[in-house]
Amino acid sequence: MEIIDNVPHTPVLLNEVIDGFKDINSGNFVDCTIGYAGHSLEILKRYENINLIGIDRDDEALEFSKKRLEPFLDRVTLLKGSFSDKLNDKRINNLTGLLADFGVSSLQLDKSERGFRFDSQLLDMRMDQSKSFSAKDVVNSYSKEELANIFKKYGEAREAKKVAEAIVKYRENRIIKSNIELSEIITNSVRKGGKIHPATLYFQAIRIEVNSELDEISKLLDILEEKKPKGATIALITFHSLEDRLVKQRFRSWSKSCICPPDIMRCECGNNNNLGKELNRKPITASRDEIKSNPRSRSAKLRLFKFKG
Repeated sequence: MEIIDNVPHTPVLLNEVIDGFKDINSGNFVDCTIGYAGHSLEILKRYENINLIGIDRDDEALEFSKKRLEPFLDRVTLLKGSFSDKLNDKRINNLTGLLADFGVSSLQLDKSERGFRFDSQLLDMRMDQSKSFSAKDVVNSYSKEELANIFKKYGEAREAKKVAEAIVKYRENRIIKSNIELSEIITNSVRKGGKIHPATLYFQAIRIEVNSELDEISKLLDILEEKKPKGATIALITFHSLEDRLVKQRFRSWSKSCICPPDIMRCECGNNNNLGKELNRKPITASRDEIKSNPRSRSAKLRLFKFKG
C-alpha cells in the first residue's frame, strides 16, 4: 500500500527526534500531538515492533493521519482528545517512548479558516473545534485587567496594559470578529520594530488561554512523574520560553539524585531519588539548513529524558 508523502508540512527536528529514540525496540510509542503524522510515520517505518498511539484534539488531523498511516494501521491506535486525558487510557501501558510537539500545527496555521493567522477573517484559535470557547470570547468578554494579565503571563508582552486598553476601547463600538481587526488594533497600539509581527506575542497569549496549553503540558509532566514508565524515552519539543521553562525545570527535578535541603551538611535522603536522566542538558535546536528550508523550526527546542529501567 502506498504511503502518502506529498504533505504540505515538514516535521521539525525530525532526524534529531528519530536519533533520540534509537534505543527503543518494542512496546508502545505515544505521539501526543500527532498532527500530520510526520514524526510518527518515521517511527513506524524504522521500528517494526513498535505500536503507535497517536493523540490529537483536532478531528482533521486525526482523519489525515489515519489515511497517511494506513499501511501501518495494524500497529496504530488513534485517540481524539487532549493528551492529558488520553494518557490515562488503559491501552497506554508498556510505554517505551513518548513524543509531544507543542504549539500550533501547520495543519491549523496554514488554513485561514481555522482562525490562527493574522490575516484570518475569523477570530477562533481553537485546536479542538468541538469546543465552544474561542478567541472571540476572550477578546470580547475579558476585562481590561484579565486581558493585560494573559498578555503579560502568556505572551511576556511589554505593552500588555496598553494593548488591553486599546481592545476594550475598540469594542465599546463594535464586536471584534476577525483576526484582521485584532491584528490592526494591536499593531496600532504598540511600538514598531523587530523581526516578528507586532501582534505575535498577543496572539500567542490568547491562543494559550483558549487551549489551556501550559496547563496541558503541566498535566502531561505530572502524569509521567506519577507513572514513571520504566526505561521510557521522553522527547518534548517546545516553541517558546514558557513551554521550555516548564519542561526544563521538571526534567532537572527528575534528574536530582539528592533531594536534601541545601543547608544540610550531609546527605540524608539516600542519594538515589532520581527518576532517570536528561539526555541533553542544553536543548537541541534546528540546524541552519533546516531553518532555511523550514523557517518555523527556528524557535523549536527539543529536550529528552530517559526514565530508569
